[in-house]
Amino acid sequence: MFVPRVHLPEHMPRAQGRWIVLDQRQQVLVVDGEFPAADESPVAGEAQHLLGLDDGTPFWAVSVLDEAGLLEVPEGGEWVGLRDLFGQVSETDWVLAGRASQVLVWERDHQFCGRCATKTIHHPTDRARQCPNCKLMAFPRISPAVIMLVEREGPDGPEVLLAWGRQFRGRFYSALAGFVEPGESLEECVAREVMEETGIVVEDVRYFSSQPWPFPHSMMIGFNASYVSGEIVIQEEEIVEADWYGPENLPPIPRGGMSIAGWLIQDWLQRVQKSGG
Repeated sequence: MFVPRVHLPEHMPRAQGRWIVLDQRQQVLVVDGEFPAADESPVAGEAQHLLGLDDGTPFWAVSVLDEAGLLEVPEGGEWVGLRDLFGQVSETDWVLAGRASQVLVWERDHQFCGRCATKTIHHPTDRARQCPNCKLMAFPRISPAVIMLVEREGPDGPEVLLAWGRQFRGRFYSALAGFVEPGESLEECVAREVMEETGIVVEDVRYFSSQPWPFPHSMMIGFNASYVSGEIVIQEEEIVEADWYGPENLPPIPRGGMSIAGWLIQDWLQRVQKSGG
Protein backbone atom coordinates (compact mmCIF):
# COMPACT_ATOMS: atom_id res chain seq x y z
CA MET A 1 0.00 0.00 0.00
CA PHE A 2 1.38 3.40 -0.99
CA VAL A 3 1.62 6.06 1.74
CA PRO A 4 2.50 9.62 0.60
CA ARG A 5 5.34 11.23 2.53
CA VAL A 6 7.52 14.32 2.16
CA HIS A 7 10.33 12.98 4.37
CA LEU A 8 11.51 9.53 5.35
CA PRO A 9 10.47 8.38 8.84
CA GLU A 10 13.08 9.22 11.47
CA HIS A 11 13.83 5.55 12.11
CA MET A 12 14.51 4.90 8.41
CA PRO A 13 17.94 5.92 7.19
CA ARG A 14 18.49 6.77 3.54
CA ALA A 15 17.97 3.33 2.07
CA GLN A 16 17.71 1.79 -1.34
CA GLY A 17 14.59 2.91 -3.10
CA ARG A 18 13.08 3.11 -6.57
CA TRP A 19 13.66 6.14 -8.74
CA ILE A 20 11.20 7.74 -11.14
CA VAL A 21 13.39 9.83 -13.41
CA LEU A 22 11.75 12.21 -15.89
CA ASP A 23 13.22 14.50 -18.50
CA GLN A 24 11.78 17.78 -19.72
CA ARG A 25 9.72 15.98 -22.38
CA GLN A 26 7.80 13.86 -19.86
CA GLN A 27 9.84 10.76 -20.66
CA VAL A 28 10.48 8.25 -17.88
CA LEU A 29 13.66 6.22 -17.41
CA VAL A 30 12.92 2.49 -17.36
CA VAL A 31 15.65 -0.11 -16.79
CA ASP A 32 14.84 -3.69 -17.79
CA GLY A 33 11.14 -2.83 -17.72
CA GLU A 34 11.11 -1.24 -14.25
CA PHE A 35 11.98 1.96 -12.45
CA PRO A 36 15.63 1.66 -11.40
CA ALA A 37 16.38 0.64 -7.81
CA ALA A 38 19.44 2.29 -6.24
CA ASP A 39 20.75 4.05 -3.15
CA GLU A 40 21.11 7.28 -5.14
CA SER A 41 19.63 8.70 -8.30
CA PRO A 42 20.83 6.71 -11.33
CA VAL A 43 21.37 9.89 -13.37
CA ALA A 44 22.58 13.41 -12.72
CA GLY A 45 19.55 15.42 -11.77
CA GLU A 46 18.04 18.36 -10.03
CA ALA A 47 16.21 18.36 -6.69
CA GLN A 48 15.07 14.95 -5.48
CA HIS A 49 11.61 14.47 -4.00
CA LEU A 50 10.39 11.64 -1.84
CA LEU A 51 6.93 10.66 -3.09
CA GLY A 52 6.18 8.18 -0.33
CA LEU A 53 6.55 4.56 0.70
CA ASP A 54 5.02 1.61 -1.12
CA ASP A 55 5.04 -1.41 1.23
CA GLY A 56 8.01 0.19 2.96
CA THR A 57 9.98 0.93 -0.22
CA PRO A 58 10.81 4.62 -0.79
CA PHE A 59 9.83 6.04 -4.18
CA TRP A 60 11.77 9.09 -5.33
CA ALA A 61 11.20 11.55 -8.17
CA VAL A 62 14.00 13.40 -9.93
CA SER A 63 14.15 15.45 -13.15
CA VAL A 64 17.26 15.23 -15.29
CA LEU A 65 19.23 18.33 -16.15
CA ASP A 66 19.53 17.50 -19.83
CA GLU A 67 16.41 18.86 -21.56
CA ALA A 68 16.69 16.49 -24.50
CA GLY A 69 16.68 13.43 -22.25
CA LEU A 70 19.84 12.13 -23.90
CA LEU A 71 21.97 11.53 -20.82
CA GLU A 72 23.86 8.27 -20.55
CA VAL A 73 21.59 5.76 -18.88
CA PRO A 74 22.30 2.47 -17.13
CA GLU A 75 22.65 -0.66 -19.24
CA GLY A 76 19.20 -1.90 -20.24
CA GLY A 77 17.71 1.55 -19.74
CA GLU A 78 15.47 3.50 -22.10
CA TRP A 79 13.35 6.64 -22.08
CA VAL A 80 9.61 5.96 -22.39
CA GLY A 81 6.91 8.63 -22.79
CA LEU A 82 4.60 8.91 -19.79
CA ARG A 83 1.54 7.99 -21.89
CA ASP A 84 3.37 5.09 -23.54
CA LEU A 85 4.43 3.80 -20.13
CA PHE A 86 0.88 2.63 -19.48
CA GLY A 87 0.74 -1.15 -19.83
CA GLN A 88 4.52 -1.51 -19.63
CA VAL A 89 4.62 -1.22 -15.84
CA SER A 90 2.09 -2.02 -13.13
CA GLU A 91 -0.88 0.29 -12.69
CA THR A 92 0.51 1.38 -9.30
CA ASP A 93 3.84 2.31 -10.87
CA TRP A 94 2.12 4.21 -13.69
CA VAL A 95 0.09 6.23 -11.19
CA LEU A 96 3.26 6.96 -9.21
CA ALA A 97 4.99 8.12 -12.41
CA GLY A 98 2.10 10.55 -12.87
CA ARG A 99 2.53 11.75 -9.29
CA ALA A 100 6.25 12.22 -9.90
CA SER A 101 5.56 14.23 -13.04
CA GLN A 102 3.20 16.59 -11.23
CA VAL A 103 5.63 17.14 -8.35
CA LEU A 104 8.51 17.87 -10.71
CA VAL A 105 6.45 20.26 -12.87
CA TRP A 106 5.45 22.11 -9.69
CA GLU A 107 9.11 22.30 -8.64
CA ARG A 108 10.13 23.70 -12.01
CA ASP A 109 7.32 26.27 -12.19
CA HIS A 110 7.62 27.71 -8.67
CA GLN A 111 11.28 28.64 -8.40
CA PHE A 112 10.30 32.27 -7.77
CA CYS A 113 7.56 33.86 -5.71
CA GLY A 114 4.52 34.88 -7.72
CA ARG A 115 3.90 37.82 -5.36
CA CYS A 116 7.33 39.46 -4.96
CA ALA A 117 9.61 37.49 -7.34
CA THR A 118 12.00 36.37 -4.60
CA LYS A 119 13.74 32.99 -5.07
CA THR A 120 11.70 30.39 -3.18
CA ILE A 121 12.96 27.64 -0.88
CA HIS A 122 11.57 24.28 0.18
CA HIS A 123 9.32 24.33 3.22
CA PRO A 124 10.91 22.25 6.00
CA THR A 125 7.88 20.01 6.66
CA ASP A 126 5.27 20.40 3.90
CA ARG A 127 5.45 19.70 0.18
CA ALA A 128 5.58 23.38 -0.62
CA ARG A 129 7.95 26.09 -1.75
CA GLN A 130 7.98 29.19 0.41
CA CYS A 131 9.08 32.73 -0.23
CA PRO A 132 11.65 33.75 2.42
CA ASN A 133 10.68 37.39 1.92
CA CYS A 134 6.86 37.58 1.99
CA LYS A 135 6.24 34.00 3.27
CA LEU A 136 3.86 33.08 0.42
CA MET A 137 3.63 29.30 0.11
CA ALA A 138 3.15 27.51 -3.21
CA PHE A 139 1.80 23.96 -3.02
CA PRO A 140 1.68 21.55 -5.98
CA ARG A 141 -0.99 22.81 -8.33
CA ILE A 142 -4.05 20.71 -9.11
CA SER A 143 -6.48 21.94 -11.77
CA PRO A 144 -9.96 20.37 -11.47
CA ALA A 145 -11.63 19.41 -14.74
CA VAL A 146 -14.88 17.62 -15.45
CA ILE A 147 -15.34 14.94 -18.08
CA MET A 148 -18.86 13.80 -18.88
CA LEU A 149 -20.67 11.26 -20.99
CA VAL A 150 -24.04 12.57 -22.11
CA GLU A 151 -26.64 9.85 -22.74
CA ARG A 152 -30.04 9.76 -24.39
CA GLU A 153 -32.58 7.31 -25.76
CA GLY A 154 -32.31 7.82 -29.52
CA PRO A 155 -34.69 6.70 -32.26
CA ASP A 156 -32.86 3.37 -32.54
CA GLY A 157 -31.92 2.88 -28.89
CA PRO A 158 -29.36 4.19 -26.38
CA GLU A 159 -26.89 6.78 -27.65
CA VAL A 160 -24.03 8.85 -26.26
CA LEU A 161 -22.66 12.22 -27.31
CA LEU A 162 -19.05 11.94 -28.50
CA ALA A 163 -16.79 14.59 -29.95
CA TRP A 164 -13.60 14.77 -31.99
CA GLY A 165 -11.55 17.38 -30.14
CA ARG A 166 -8.92 19.47 -31.87
CA GLN A 167 -6.32 18.20 -29.39
CA PHE A 168 -6.41 14.80 -31.13
CA ARG A 169 -4.15 14.64 -34.17
CA GLY A 170 -6.11 11.91 -35.90
CA ARG A 171 -9.82 11.11 -36.07
CA PHE A 172 -10.53 10.11 -32.49
CA TYR A 173 -13.67 10.70 -30.43
CA SER A 174 -14.17 10.94 -26.70
CA ALA A 175 -16.36 12.34 -23.95
CA LEU A 176 -16.65 16.10 -23.53
CA ALA A 177 -14.45 17.76 -20.91
CA GLY A 178 -13.52 21.17 -19.55
CA PHE A 179 -11.94 23.03 -16.65
CA VAL A 180 -13.88 24.28 -13.65
CA GLU A 181 -14.26 28.05 -13.35
CA PRO A 182 -13.76 29.89 -10.02
CA GLY A 183 -16.94 29.86 -7.93
CA GLU A 184 -18.53 27.12 -10.04
CA SER A 185 -19.78 23.76 -8.79
CA LEU A 186 -18.76 20.61 -10.64
CA GLU A 187 -22.35 20.02 -11.74
CA GLU A 188 -22.64 23.58 -13.05
CA CYS A 189 -19.41 23.09 -14.96
CA VAL A 190 -20.75 19.92 -16.59
CA ALA A 191 -23.87 21.71 -17.84
CA ARG A 192 -21.94 24.79 -19.00
CA GLU A 193 -19.24 22.88 -20.87
CA VAL A 194 -21.75 20.65 -22.68
CA MET A 195 -23.76 23.72 -23.70
CA GLU A 196 -20.69 25.69 -24.80
CA GLU A 197 -19.12 22.89 -26.82
CA THR A 198 -22.22 21.33 -28.40
CA GLY A 199 -25.31 23.45 -27.64
CA ILE A 200 -26.93 20.56 -25.75
CA VAL A 201 -28.89 21.01 -22.49
CA VAL A 202 -28.41 18.28 -19.87
CA GLU A 203 -29.84 17.30 -16.50
CA ASP A 204 -29.44 14.54 -13.90
CA VAL A 205 -25.69 15.04 -13.58
CA ARG A 206 -24.33 12.00 -11.71
CA TYR A 207 -20.84 11.49 -10.30
CA PHE A 208 -18.95 8.57 -11.83
CA SER A 209 -15.33 8.52 -10.65
CA SER A 210 -12.16 10.61 -10.58
CA GLN A 211 -8.60 10.29 -11.84
CA PRO A 212 -5.39 12.24 -11.32
CA TRP A 213 -4.28 13.24 -14.81
CA PRO A 214 -0.63 14.33 -14.97
CA PHE A 215 -0.72 16.16 -18.30
CA PRO A 216 0.42 18.26 -16.60
CA HIS A 217 -1.48 18.63 -13.30
CA SER A 218 -5.20 17.99 -13.64
CA MET A 219 -7.76 16.16 -11.54
CA MET A 220 -10.36 14.68 -13.87
CA ILE A 221 -13.79 14.25 -12.25
CA GLY A 222 -16.10 12.05 -14.29
CA PHE A 223 -19.87 12.36 -14.62
CA ASN A 224 -22.80 10.89 -16.48
CA ALA A 225 -25.52 13.28 -17.64
CA SER A 226 -28.87 12.95 -19.39
CA TYR A 227 -29.93 14.79 -22.55
CA VAL A 228 -32.79 17.27 -22.19
CA SER A 229 -32.96 19.27 -25.42
CA GLY A 230 -31.07 20.97 -28.21
CA GLU A 231 -29.44 20.25 -31.55
CA ILE A 232 -25.68 19.87 -31.85
CA VAL A 233 -23.90 23.13 -32.66
CA ILE A 234 -20.17 22.65 -32.13
CA GLN A 235 -17.74 25.15 -30.66
CA GLU A 236 -15.36 25.17 -33.61
CA GLU A 237 -12.38 26.44 -31.64
CA GLU A 238 -12.50 23.25 -29.53
CA ILE A 239 -14.39 20.62 -31.52
CA VAL A 240 -13.92 19.25 -35.05
CA GLU A 241 -17.07 17.15 -35.04
CA ALA A 242 -19.66 15.82 -32.56
CA ASP A 243 -22.59 13.45 -32.92
CA TRP A 244 -24.78 10.87 -31.19
CA TYR A 245 -23.59 7.27 -31.43
CA GLY A 246 -25.13 3.95 -30.53
CA PRO A 247 -23.16 0.88 -29.40
CA GLU A 248 -23.16 -0.57 -32.91
CA ASN A 249 -21.79 2.46 -34.79
CA LEU A 250 -19.12 3.87 -32.48
CA PRO A 251 -16.26 5.85 -34.05
CA PRO A 252 -12.62 5.43 -32.89
CA ILE A 253 -12.85 5.82 -29.08
CA PRO A 254 -11.00 4.93 -25.88
CA ARG A 255 -12.29 1.69 -24.36
CA GLY A 256 -11.18 1.15 -20.78
CA GLY A 257 -7.42 1.70 -20.78
CA MET A 258 -5.61 4.39 -18.84
CA SER A 259 -8.11 7.25 -19.02
CA ILE A 260 -11.38 7.99 -17.29
CA ALA A 261 -12.88 8.73 -20.71
CA GLY A 262 -12.40 5.10 -21.61
CA TRP A 263 -13.87 3.99 -18.28
CA LEU A 264 -16.99 6.10 -18.84
CA ILE A 265 -17.55 4.68 -22.32
CA GLN A 266 -16.82 1.11 -21.24
CA ASP A 267 -19.25 1.46 -18.33
CA TRP A 268 -21.98 2.71 -20.69
CA LEU A 269 -21.39 -0.15 -23.12
CA GLN A 270 -21.65 -2.68 -20.32
CA ARG A 271 -24.87 -1.14 -19.05
CA VAL A 272 -26.38 -1.15 -22.53
CA GLN A 273 -25.38 -4.76 -23.05
CA LYS A 274 -26.78 -5.76 -19.68
CA SER A 275 -30.10 -4.08 -20.42
CA GLY A 276 -30.28 -5.64 -23.87
CA GLY A 277 -30.30 -2.24 -25.58
